[in-house]
Amino acid sequence: MKAKDRIIVALDYDSAAESLNLVKLLKGKVGFFKVGSQLFSAEGPSIIKKIIEMGEKVFLDLKFHDIPNTAAKSVQVAQKMGVSMLTIHTSGGFRMMSAVMSALSFSKPGIKRPLVLGVTTLTSLETSDLQKLGIQDTLSNQVVRLGRLAIEAGLDGLVAAPTEVSRIRRHFGSSLLVITPGIRPSGSPLNDQNRVATAAASIKAGSDHLVIGRPITASSNPVFALKNILETIQTTDEQTEL
Repeated sequence: MKAKDRIIVALDYDSAAESLNLVKLLKGKVGFFKVGSQLFSAEGPSIIKKIIEMGEKVFLDLKFHDIPNTAAKSVQVAQKMGVSMLTIHTSGGFRMMSAVMSALSFSKPGIKRPLVLGVTTLTSLETSDLQKLGIQDTLSNQVVRLGRLAIEAGLDGLVAAPTEVSRIRRHFGSSLLVITPGIRPSGSPLNDQNRVATAAASIKAGSDHLVIGRPITASSNPVFALKNILETIQTTDEQTEL
C-alpha cells in the first residue's frame, strides 16, 4: 500500500467552504477524507456528493448505533451516497452488526458496497470511564471482546486506538482491516484524546489506515504537515519490509 493511501484526513469543520478548500489543497495526496458528525450535521449529504465529484473517496464516520432495522436502513442510504467506508458502533451488538452487513449485501448493480468498520472504544475513554458505565474490565479486553463480535458479524475491520492495535493483530491476525485515530506527532498536545501514538508507532503496531485531523487541519501549512507525515510513513514501511 502506498503511504498516501494509508492516510484518512479528518474534515473536522462545520462548513463546506473550509472542508472543500482543504480537499482541493490535498487532492490526490491522501487516500480518503473523513466526514464525521460535525461536518455532516452542518452540511448534510451534499458535502459527500461534492467530495466524490472532486474524485476523492469518503470515509463516513457517523458511528451508526441504533436498533438493527434503523441501523440497516441508515447504512443503505450511506451506500447510495457512494461512500467508500463507514463506521458503526460494535456496542450496538451482534444483531445490529449482522443486520447492517445483510442490508449491504443486497446492493443494486453499479452500487459498490462500502467497507464497514466497527468502532470498539473511543480514543477519549480510559478504564475508569468503562467502570462508570458498569464495565468492570480493562479497555484492551473490551476492545478484543467487541472485536470478536464484529468479526463474527462479518465486518471488514475495526477502528481502534493506537494502544490496542498490536493486541488486535495478535488475536485476529492480518486479514482484518484496522483503522487508527488518535495520531499525534511526538510532543504535540493530546487535546481531548487519551490513547494516542505517532504515525510511525501505529504503522509498526499493525495499523492499515491512519485518521489524522488536527496535526494537518490545524497546521498553518497543511501540505507541509502532510508531507512530513507521508515521509514518516514511507520510512516506517520500508523499515518494516526489511
